[in-house]
Amino acid sequence: MAIANIGTVDKLDKGPLGKFRVPAEARIFMVLLGVALIFEILGWFLVGQSFLANKERLLVMILQVSVIGIIAVGVTQIIIMGGIDLSSGSVVALTAMVSASLAQTSEFGRAVFPSLTDLPMVVPLLSGLVVGLACGLLNGFVIAKTAIPPFIATLGVMVTARGLAKWYTEGEPISMLSDSYAEIGSGVTPVLIFLGVAALFHVILSYTRYGKYTYAIGANRAAARVSGINVNKHLVVVYAVAGLLSGLAGVVTSARAVSGQAGMGMMYELDAIAAAVIGGTSLNGGLGKITGTVIGVLILGVVTSGFTFLRIDAYYQEIVKGVIIVVAVVADQYRQRHRRS
Repeated sequence: MAIANIGTVDKLDKGPLGKFRVPAEARIFMVLLGVALIFEILGWFLVGQSFLANKERLLVMILQVSVIGIIAVGVTQIIIMGGIDLSSGSVVALTAMVSASLAQTSEFGRAVFPSLTDLPMVVPLLSGLVVGLACGLLNGFVIAKTAIPPFIATLGVMVTARGLAKWYTEGEPISMLSDSYAEIGSGVTPVLIFLGVAALFHVILSYTRYGKYTYAIGANRAAARVSGINVNKHLVVVYAVAGLLSGLAGVVTSARAVSGQAGMGMMYELDAIAAAVIGGTSLNGGLGKITGTVIGVLILGVVTSGFTFLRIDAYYQEIVKGVIIVVAVVADQYRQRHRRS
């Protein structure tokens, strides 16, 4: 059975008058502009400064969310497929520790592996990607072969990966990394990596069989299986891709901090899920775009940067972030009911 028309399920949201409706990404972008405008107005009233006119502040904001954005690209694909991934933050920590341990210089007398110092930058980079890929494959195989709910399976990997990150050096941080490795996280490189990853997977999801299968499984798993898709195989592949991107995020995180710490990536998985949901990805599966997720990442960045700019305590950021997530989920549920009716 042909599956060419199953792919982009969000086209079903157009309805008979769909061509006159504002695209979902445009609506989300307007939300981004609205949030930024609110902070701009509050900035002049409360701080006496412009929020948007400061280029350095905007650059720092994008740098802060670039790692979340890399993770969110993988998480978006999982949610589109009808799954969830709670392990990405812990995978970031584990990959950061492993890659950092292989990026140390011989100048440090207490290297994790004294015989493996001053290695070419590609070695710790590839090691981090391999660890992330392995974690993703583990998630996929457990879910596909045991039919355990993704929430439980990835929760188990989350706890295990965090424990391995702490065990790796018995909780000790890893420092004295090579300059070539640190360049991965220097300047605007994390932003370029994020945008490159987002652009790549936007094309893949929009124009390849991989994307069509992902949308088809999320829209109706039984129908996808009947149409000839190997659902379990594709599930493993999507989780492996998400793990690979979490590994890349771990490498960027450790390179940017020029160290590896077991506490890295804490709560990153929730921020990535929040970015995807805010960006229009449906938790029911079958609907979502990478472009929307990128905007969702920027919304989270604007909120975090805006609260810091207004000198508002950090715990208010978490409260507002939680409210934004709930509103986004409620909006998604309303959209789903409206489509069904």
